Amino acid sequence: MLSSKANWKYINNPPVKDRDSIEIELSPIVKDLFLQRGITTTEEAKQFMQPDLNNLIDPFLLSGMEKTVQRIKEAANNNEKIAVYGDYDADGVSSTVVLLHALKKIGADCEYYIPNRFTEGYGPNESAFRQLQQAGFGLIITVDTGIASVHEAEVAKELGIDLIITDHHEPQAEIPDCYTVIHPKLSENYSFKELAGVGVSLKLAQALIGELPTEVLPFVAIGTIADLVPLVSENRILATFGLKELQSTNDVGLRALKQVCQLEQTITEEDIGFRIGPRLNAVGRLGDADLAVDLLLEEDSGIALEMANELNHINEQRKKIVQDIVDEAMEMVQTDKRIIIVAKEGWNEGVLGIVASKLVQQYDRPAIVLAIKPEQGIVKGSARSIPAFDLFEGCMTVRDLFTHFGGHAQAAGMTLPAENLTELEAALDNLLFENLSEEDFKQELSINAILDITDINVNLIEEIEKLSPFGMGNPKPLFEINEIPKEVRQIGSKKNHLKMQFTSSGAQIDMVGFGFGELKEAISPYTKVSVVGELSINDWNGRRNAQLMMKDLKINEWQLFDLRGKKAEQLLPNTVKEVFTCDGPVQIAEHLEAFTYKETFSKDLRSQQTIGFTALPESLNDIKEIIQQVNPENIVIAIRQVPNQYPFQFPSRKEFGDYYRLIKQHKQFAIAEMQKAIEQHRGWNEAKVMFMTDVFADLGFVEKKDGWLRYKEAAHKKDLSDSIIYQTCMKQKEAENILIYSNYQDLKKWFETCMDASKNLKEEVVYGL
Repeated sequence: MLSSKANWKYINNPPVKDRDSIEIELSPIVKDLFLQRGITTTEEAKQFMQPDLNNLIDPFLLSGMEKTVQRIKEAANNNEKIAVYGDYDADGVSSTVVLLHALKKIGADCEYYIPNRFTEGYGPNESAFRQLQQAGFGLIITVDTGIASVHEAEVAKELGIDLIITDHHEPQAEIPDCYTVIHPKLSENYSFKELAGVGVSLKLAQALIGELPTEVLPFVAIGTIADLVPLVSENRILATFGLKELQSTNDVGLRALKQVCQLEQTITEEDIGFRIGPRLNAVGRLGDADLAVDLLLEEDSGIALEMANELNHINEQRKKIVQDIVDEAMEMVQTDKRIIIVAKEGWNEGVLGIVASKLVQQYDRPAIVLAIKPEQGIVKGSARSIPAFDLFEGCMTVRDLFTHFGGHAQAAGMTLPAENLTELEAALDNLLFENLSEEDFKQELSINAILDITDINVNLIEEIEKLSPFGMGNPKPLFEINEIPKEVRQIGSKKNHLKMQFTSSGAQIDMVGFGFGELKEAISPYTKVSVVGELSINDWNGRRNAQLMMKDLKINEWQLFDLRGKKAEQLLPNTVKEVFTCDGPVQIAEHLEAFTYKETFSKDLRSQQTIGFTALPESLNDIKEIIQQVNPENIVIAIRQVPNQYPFQFPSRKEFGDYYRLIKQHKQFAIAEMQKAIEQHRGWNEAKVMFMTDVFADLGFVEKKDGWLRYKEAAHKKDLSDSIIYQTCMKQKEAENILIYSNYQDLKKWFETCMDASKNLKEEVVYGL
């Protein structure tokens, strides 16, 4: 057996008859995906596959929008200086660019301001407001930030600045007292609550201009997808059209960014998530985000390309910094805690969210990663969580420990006094212990369907792609396949990836698992493997083939690992743990236990998951008894061929009979002289003759003394099997034939009978009490 890394949860498939409600030529598998998403009619399915900009919600349904538009237009008409106050991530940068575009279109005198993560921190700050007031700005509009800026709103009032806050982050107990707040979750009449910051910015831009500015939709797609908001409803419409516009955009900055990201043709949500988004985020993580904004505003292609290359260079630096911190953080992790909190002076706080994500992936625990600032007596950083734990709600139970805190269920940023760190760890660890089970800490995979290999083809995958863009709220479908792989091998320069090929009824599919390479040795031959992954198309040399990108795998049946003849250091796969071996001594890893066959019968080994046999037993019954006791998940057979205790072909009954008649005929003879004659005429070697002699002596048919053999009249008729010597040799020869000389399939069949006997024995104990 092989356990999965994640909890596999199966999405309930609706009744087959419900598919009839979607009257579109689609695979039943795709219809089920619609039904699982709550899409039950033909019209709903068409709208999902063909989003329409006309279905966007009226921006004036957002509370405060009308008052906000009037104030901005008044400022534009009076030539007041307007500051767009943004955030330093991809959503904040995109939000800034979208609103600047609208303000310039209505003729406003506007500039942007994005705080430096390191010198100013997240969100609006008093010093920046005072600086903007001195520079003559009477109106500040925040984008993607500000909902927690209660103090800064008071400062703005004091300075005579009208502050308009547009944000989408979770509102806290107190809402800032400012000119207006535009926030979907604070707007009763606005039905969709999950806009990204750039989505809110677009709504304001649309209200200001009087129509939807489609030219900014690429920025909206970037911010929406990069910020991981649910890609449903309005977000789905905006992301879909934004991706289309991005493919053909003439925007100079975007074209330069696409060039350094090596994006030419179709652009997907994954391109934004893994290429564009990280580069826009990188500048704000390591320094000023102004470079990202300036790139997206640049109109000179040569300058834009230089800026895009600089962005790319900064992103490479970011990767190196992240890996260095991850390596240091992993050495500090306390695995006995349910919450991971690590802190160190000198860590770059701009990348701590990424580090926290990597720790969550590694340890399946919520993680808080903080930079220590001894001169201020504080720690500052980011947190990421697991699906079962709402980080925002959890931290809000100890809100008084933080100087600053904000975020979502799965991600947050925070600042707190260094002396509160121990109390924070204890409080959150206790909260997790009381509310979550061990299973809750495993990652979750929601499986849409179990497919046969014959179900999978390029046409099916193309139909599934009609449900894209995928993301939060509309995840890429996961499918399970259960088959015996035809081929299993490691790929990649470091052999750290896994590739399996499956065939069934003429159909074939490859499965690739990045980072799964070590599991190759944990998959035994002729074993059914359960794999979960995403379907994709491998386009190579003009051929398009279906493939599955693995997310997890497991094996539900017991496995036999045949390592006969291998060296001691090759004894066990790294992925096979908790092994005891029979017989010792064997050079094996320190965490493995080794017992002799006799010792195992006096020990309770029922908790063992894997057993290994490294020496030949006296009888196969020794192994059968151990298996009946343990009922293992995995069996390792690592017996090497040993010097034969019985170096001859086992005599047949006819040969025993011939030898007995010879003894009876001669009555007595010198064993050595008779052996030469027998070997010359019969071809029996000395070991074979001596064995038959010992069996007859054991049965009382002959007497051996002083090199002579004498015939004895038997008092009672006896069978050869009555001899202990005969029985011992028979058992040993049987063990050799099965455990050393049999092929893999025959060996597994024999072990299968042992496992079946073990199962039957356990059932008898349970039902027979």
